Amino acid sequence: MAALAIAVASPAQADDLRTDLQADMPELMELYRDLHANPELSFEEHDTAAKLAQRMKALGFEVTEGVGRTGVVSVMRNGEGPTVMLRADMDGLPVVEQTGLPYASTVTATPASGVTTGVMHACGHDTHMAGFIGAAQLLAERKDEWQGTLVMILQPAEELGLGALAMIEDGLYTRFPKPDYALAFHDAAAPAPAGTIGYTPGFALANVDSVDITVKGIGGHGAYPHTTVDPVVLASAIVMKLQTVVSRNSSPLDPAVITVGSFHAGAKHNIISDEAKLQLTVRSYSDESRKLLLDGIRRVARGEAITAGLPENLMPEIAVEETYTPSTFNDVDFSNDMAAAFKARFGEERVMEWPPVMGGEDFSQFRRADPENVDSMIFWISGTPQTMLDALEEEGTPLPSLHSPFWAPDAEKVIATGAEALASAALDLMPRNGG
Repeated sequence: MAALAIAVASPAQADDLRTDLQADMPELMELYRDLHANPELSFEEHDTAAKLAQRMKALGFEVTEGVGRTGVVSVMRNGEGPTVMLRADMDGLPVVEQTGLPYASTVTATPASGVTTGVMHACGHDTHMAGFIGAAQLLAERKDEWQGTLVMILQPAEELGLGALAMIEDGLYTRFPKPDYALAFHDAAAPAPAGTIGYTPGFALANVDSVDITVKGIGGHGAYPHTTVDPVVLASAIVMKLQTVVSRNSSPLDPAVITVGSFHAGAKHNIISDEAKLQLTVRSYSDESRKLLLDGIRRVARGEAITAGLPENLMPEIAVEETYTPSTFNDVDFSNDMAAAFKARFGEERVMEWPPVMGGEDFSQFRRADPENVDSMIFWISGTPQTMLDALEEEGTPLPSLHSPFWAPDAEKVIATGAEALASAALDLMPRNGG
């Protein structure tokens, strides 16, 4: 879509929005603490979805639950104008919390792995939901300031990379108004003061593929390796050669990652097994780069097996998970326009361009479902507490990453910034009577 001439709020409007938000913050922080203490795993967000759906109904939204299994879609129609979609994700992670917070999660659950574990909002989705509700309250109170259609979605299973697609396949763009613009934010464990907004025009997050390689061999006694074809040696050769797919086949200017995260083989010291199993994560940005990496993995595995002398019926088996997380592309003009509006509202020092990362986010699916007609942007909000920044600067103490059992963001600053950013963006994109 074409670049926008966004109607940026005046300082008086900004102060008014911020004043109302500050009055809402005690309630939003209470909600955050409740969400943090009661996380639910992917596609199990039943209580979370129900309590947030109830709040959206109370604000006057048309609310539909159970979209994409546990997702919630809330719609507010307010005359002719564009359709803006705001999204928050709901799921927690199978992580035992070690933050020491007074409202730390003590929830346990048994995910698909079959291993009972603690559950924690170690990725900050609790701040996303609280900020989402804050934005909903501000926009519901200001229906006289905007016109168009507001679609606010609570998405399940972002951590699996499956929730956005599940909602789309369940009719998100056919049963409900299809957005012209889609926005979301994500907290960040960044070396920047809490409440700082980071944005990345273009590719912002990566394609995420999971690949399983079963390496065949001919087993036997460890004392007589010449009578075998050792799958451990063969798999080791594959692991090392895979690095050349990135270093020698992929352009140095095109970011790419092939990481072997798991290598399993054998059961006893003196037995050469007949099989080894590798698990890989593969990261890229473009569809072309993704294909190059996956084709390279297949070529290397087969080539090394041939070199080892394996017959055709013992070639490695390579399985690429069919459902993957596509790279997230922030529409360049749209992102720059939104960043300019954020700078006007929050100040130049609080809004800065950040480099892309190789993590994944299935927010990408909402643009990918209709790239010609949906402009989208996900932006970051630093949640790093000042104490952690001080320890980093003075003692070199590393920051805990997202998904760490120690990640405890400065939730108040993330929520306040997120709520104001989402609400102000919607107001800018849907001005009353064209601005």
